[in-house]
Amino acid sequence: MKELNYLNKYFVKYKYRFLLGILITIVAQIFSLFTPKLISRSINIIEEYTTNPEGDISLVKNELFISLALIIAATLIAGFLTFLMRQTLIVMSRYVEFDLKNEVFQHYEKLSQNFYKRNRTGDLMNRISEDVGKVRMYVGPAVMYTINTIIRFGIVILYMYNVSPKLTLYTLLPLPLLSYFIYKLSTEINKRSTLYQENLSNLSSFSQEIFSGIRVIKAYALENQNIDKFKNLAQESRDKNMNLAVVNSLFGPLMLLLIGLSNLVVIYFGGIMYINGSIASIGIIAEFILYVNMLTWPVASIGWVSSLVQEAEASQKRINEFLKSEPEIQNNNSQPSIINGSIAFKNVSYTYEDTAITALKNVSFTVEKGETLAILGKTGSGKSTILSLISRLYDIKEGTITLDGKQLDQVNLESLRESIGFVPQDAYLFSDSIKNNIKFGKEEATDEEVIEAAKQAKVHKNIQKFKKQYETVLGERGITLSGGQKQRVSIARAIIKNPQILLFDDCLSAVDTETEEGILQNLFKICEDKTTIIVSHRVSSAKNADKIIVLDDGKIIEQGTHNQLIDQKGYYYELYMKQLSEKELM
Repeated sequence: MKELNYLNKYFVKYKYRFLLGILITIVAQIFSLFTPKLISRSINIIEEYTTNPEGDISLVKNELFISLALIIAATLIAGFLTFLMRQTLIVMSRYVEFDLKNEVFQHYEKLSQNFYKRNRTGDLMNRISEDVGKVRMYVGPAVMYTINTIIRFGIVILYMYNVSPKLTLYTLLPLPLLSYFIYKLSTEINKRSTLYQENLSNLSSFSQEIFSGIRVIKAYALENQNIDKFKNLAQESRDKNMNLAVVNSLFGPLMLLLIGLSNLVVIYFGGIMYINGSIASIGIIAEFILYVNMLTWPVASIGWVSSLVQEAEASQKRINEFLKSEPEIQNNNSQPSIINGSIAFKNVSYTYEDTAITALKNVSFTVEKGETLAILGKTGSGKSTILSLISRLYDIKEGTITLDGKQLDQVNLESLRESIGFVPQDAYLFSDSIKNNIKFGKEEATDEEVIEAAKQAKVHKNIQKFKKQYETVLGERGITLSGGQKQRVSIARAIIKNPQILLFDDCLSAVDTETEEGILQNLFKICEDKTTIIVSHRVSSAKNADKIIVLDDGKIIEQGTHNQLIDQKGYYYELYMKQLSEKELM
């Protein structure tokens, strides 16, 4: 239960609703216990009349009618209060579910890039949906029926004891045996539930990856192989679920068996005690049988509740694993920072923890506000890593990075990222309208601003060709658009934000040369008072930059202006001549 202790703060938050639910439960149980007393009274009246048939039959009928009316009234009141109990406690569990899902989601957003490299999307989704759902069943039904069972047991046993302490003792004899079986079965349920939830995460992760990469799968005709893989995972999931169901199914028959034993005990020992004169009437035996049967559902629910608690324990443990994960990137300055955009790297080296690949080696450069820096180099030379470090997606351990003369990790993290317009290498668009995807960079933007940003990114004419134009809803990851269109919509999203720093990570690779030149001309006009860093494989994207650095294997091998690098006749010159000849051949 230690993992479930994390939820205690929610019981405190909703303490008034929780306490009201307990109060209603107590009152409902008191009214439900009127019935056995009234039935016992009715049987005693009939027994007295049979022993003395000369009595007034009309009085007997009148007494029985009153008892019947009271039984109906007590039952209706108890039923209505039970309804209120469910409305109070089950609704509370929905509030807790809402809060917990929001807490998990907010924590997900705080976690650093490395966390998402280590964990699969399907597993993350499973923990915020399936696992939180299991936890809700603990907060709602499990807690409600536990309270109901405890209160009913307490009140019923008190009533039974007042009627006949000795018969009460006989009736409760099977309970220690019940407790032992519950403990053994609950332990097994916890183990099997954990295995089932872990397998369900694997199934969700596999499905998510397949659906995301469906175009590649179809292109390689791998549908049948993936169907077989899914069948195997689904089979494994079914087997683990069946193993869990086998243990859960033992509870019901076991509870009913023990309740049946209690009934036999009441009839046998109650009958002997009636014959011996230890109890006054047969009505008491009937009353005890009703009490025992009133305990049938609470006792039977112990098994169900135990399985719910064990499943919730396993699920909350998985949730806690992530909630206890601390973001590697911390905001070390709570005060908002004013960003101008002067960036300096000094002897920066960076090694990725997950792969142990050293992406940057002793890199130093500066770029002032209003300047444009272009970064060129082979694939894997560390270009994108520089942009990730500026955005503080990762933190360095060697060297220093400063922004406006201040250590980067001492700049307010929210201010830093709000001041950056980032266009990634893999343009990611959401399943929303084109307009909203562009407004993602500035939610309050007007339609005119959206259109202007699209024009600057040279995608306006393409959007106009769609039937619904800017209201066109894109498929997942922007699948409706071509690669070049996605890149340009991403550029428009960065432009409309009007940030102090613009980072372009090879974001023109999917557009033709003519479109590229048009976009670059617009960008250089927009970026006159901004710090701009352009990562590219093309010299055409870099030649008009104020500064150019060339990376190879994480090291700066050349830096300067376009003309300076041409004069050096090194890697940049060779790349320029190669791309120039390719352009002429086209």
